[in-house]
Amino acid sequence: MSRLASPVDIAAHGEYRVPQRPDDPRPLYRFAGRVPDSAEAGRYHIYAGWFCPWSQRVTITRALAGLQDVVSVSYIDNERDGRGWAFRERYGPDPVNGFALLREAYEATEPGFDGHISVPTLWDRDAGRVLSNDFKLIGIDLATRFRHLAEPVVETYPEEHREEIERLDAWLGPAVNQGRDPAARKAALVELDQRLGERRYLLGDAVTEADVRLFVTLVRSGHEVAEHPNLWAYARDLYAIPAFRDTTDFATFTSAGADLPDWSAPVTR
Repeated sequence: MSRLASPVDIAAHGEYRVPQRPDDPRPLYRFAGRVPDSAEAGRYHIYAGWFCPWSQRVTITRALAGLQDVVSVSYIDNERDGRGWAFRERYGPDPVNGFALLREAYEATEPGFDGHISVPTLWDRDAGRVLSNDFKLIGIDLATRFRHLAEPVVETYPEEHREEIERLDAWLGPAVNQGRDPAARKAALVELDQRLGERRYLLGDAVTEADVRLFVTLVRSGHEVAEHPNLWAYARDLYAIPAFRDTTDFATFTSAGADLPDWSAPVTR
C-alpha cells in the first residue's frame, strides 16, 4: 500500500546530516552493485530527484539509452528533514514499494542502516533491495548493460572513448562539477570554451557520457556559463536535445524569480 510522508518538519526531526565520521572507513555511497549483462526489462527502478545533478546524469543517460520502457523512474520530494528524502504529494507516492521515506529502501537492504541516504538510488525489484547508490556506476550500467533490450538513441559510453571520458571526469569533476576552488573552476571554464570553439561536443561530433556529466553543472550555473560564448552555445546545443531538456526543471534548483539566461535561444554550431 502506498503511503506519503508527513510534511518536512525540522523542529521535530532536525536537519538531515550526511553521516561522515573519521572512524568510519565505509564509502559514502555504500551500495555499488552492478547490473549484469543479462539485465531484464522491468527489473530495475531509479529513485531520483529533479533538483539533483547526480540524478539528472542518470535520467539523461536513461533517455539516451532508450530505456524509458525498460527501467522505470520516480521522484522523491525536493525537501527533506532529519528523516532524509521522502515521497510526498508533489510527485506522488513510491510506485514500487509504497515507502513513505527513501530510508525504508535502505533499511530493507541493510537493517539498521546508518549511512548516507542519497539519490539516485537503483532498486532491484526481484531482489527487493538497493542495488546501487553510486551515481557514476549507475550511469555507466544504463549506458552499457541493456543493449539486448533497447536500441540506444546515442551510445554515450563507447568503448573506444571510455579512457578519455574518465580522464575528462578526473579533471572536470573536481574543477567544475564540485567547484570547490573558484580559481580552478574559472580556469577550467576558459579552457572548455577554447576546446568547444573547435568541436561540437567534448569528444567530437557525438554526445558522450562526458557531455552528460558536464551539462548538469552548466545548467545550474546561471549566467556564469553565458559569459563564455562557445561554452554557452554548447550548453544550449545540448539543452535542445529532448533527453537533456525534458529532465531539467529549473524551478527545482533555482530560487523563485531568479534571472536565468535564455536556454531556448537559437544556436548554430
